[in-house]
Amino acid sequence: MNTKEALAVLRDAINDEAKAVAFFEARRWADSPACPRCGSVAVRQIIGKDGQRERHFRWKCADCKRQYSVRTGTVFEETRLPLRVWAHAYWRCCASKKGVSALQIQRETGIGYRAALFMLNRIRFAMADGSHAPKLTGIVEADETYVGGKPRSPNGAPAQRRQSGGLVHRAPVLAAVQRGGKVRVRTVPMVTGDNIRAFLRDSVDMSSRLVTDELHGYVKIGREFRGGHDTIHHGSREYARGDVTTNTIEGFFSLVKRKFYGTHHAVSREHLHRYIAEAAFIYNARKVTDAERVALAVKVSEGKRLTYREQPPAAA
Repeated sequence: MNTKEALAVLRDAINDEAKAVAFFEARRWADSPACPRCGSVAVRQIIGKDGQRERHFRWKCADCKRQYSVRTGTVFEETRLPLRVWAHAYWRCCASKKGVSALQIQRETGIGYRAALFMLNRIRFAMADGSHAPKLTGIVEADETYVGGKPRSPNGAPAQRRQSGGLVHRAPVLAAVQRGGKVRVRTVPMVTGDNIRAFLRDSVDMSSRLVTDELHGYVKIGREFRGGHDTIHHGSREYARGDVTTNTIEGFFSLVKRKFYGTHHAVSREHLHRYIAEAAFIYNARKVTDAERVALAVKVSEGKRLTYREQPPAAA
């Protein structure tokens, strides 16, 4: 299926519930539908008396004798929203480099704000890399940034105090990117040497070559990289020295900042890790088409679940 045909299928899914169900089934199972509970392929569609699929578009497994639908075992399990609304939300999340807000989804689909926010949080939850994600290799750039507005003291005046290299009340984010490859991100309470070391050990293969700025927290962990550790000195207005530069990770951070400042405007600390995960997913899938990115997002939704009680109160 070429790009034009894939986009036509996606547009149909957004406008028709039956086509939306077929769209999600094709992206999840392709030509081999299987029971999400026992894995059996001895399954069949439940057909009504009129010869059409019943209204919930369920399947039945011949082995475990249980019924299920394409929603079962995914982030949209037990949702009361039509799948065409989910198809629209997936498309807007995956086609918008700077993200889409819950208010925008509310306006475009007619659902409530809380429902839109919960739906987007579930999609972002599915987009997050798990612990099984392969580590970065080659030349890896690492850096940190701070997300949030200007800190204010209790009386509303600008705050003067600084904390661990960042302004008070701003949320720190660590990131590492493989040149020409993928990015790994993590939100942390504070930027400390311990947090930096834990993040890099989890995200980067130690055979890599590490490139960072002059922050002292990278010195100790830099000695562990067999490919060496190069430092660029931003404090001396040095931004490139041969291939020693952090411009790639700075480019990713610029997209993240535009996402927050231009689309969401304000994001709470409780929700921040999901927005960061969404930005990383879009960046990591930047080399494929929008339709392929949607298909990938649907595929990684399998086996993940986020209930309403598990997410923090709506704040962004």
